[in-house]
Amino acid sequence: MAPAKKGKAKGKSSELTSSAPSDTKFPACMRFIPPSSVAVTIHAKPGSKVATITDLDDDALGVQIDAPAKDGEANAALLDYISSVIGVKKRQVSLGAGSKSRDKVLIVEGVSLQMVYDALNRELHNS
Repeated sequence: MAPAKKGKAKGKSSELTSSAPSDTKFPACMRFIPPSSVAVTIHAKPGSKVATITDLDDDALGVQIDAPAKDGEANAALLDYISSVIGVKKRQVSLGAGSKSRDKVLIVEGVSLQMVYDALNRELHNS
């Protein structure tokens, strides 16, 4: 029998979680980016009647957007909505990846992982 392969992936996950406080478990869809940014994986659902957060799990943050998915309207509405939920200026939230996809990565600058998690979780339970 061949010996088990040793991968580098195991070391990478401990680096990402070491920057977060050990007493709180954050979903995998949220990652801290040093020195003071947070990346959030989002599954956008454009064309909804109301902008709201539908779910928060390890895969992605589910967000319904009240704008159609054409000419970047849904992306602009998503950035506005997330900045208002977290309580930061619009310029602090940018689209990192997925401009033409429902699965996106948003970058929120100048915030902590705990601040973003608390704001998103509060909005999820209020809606």
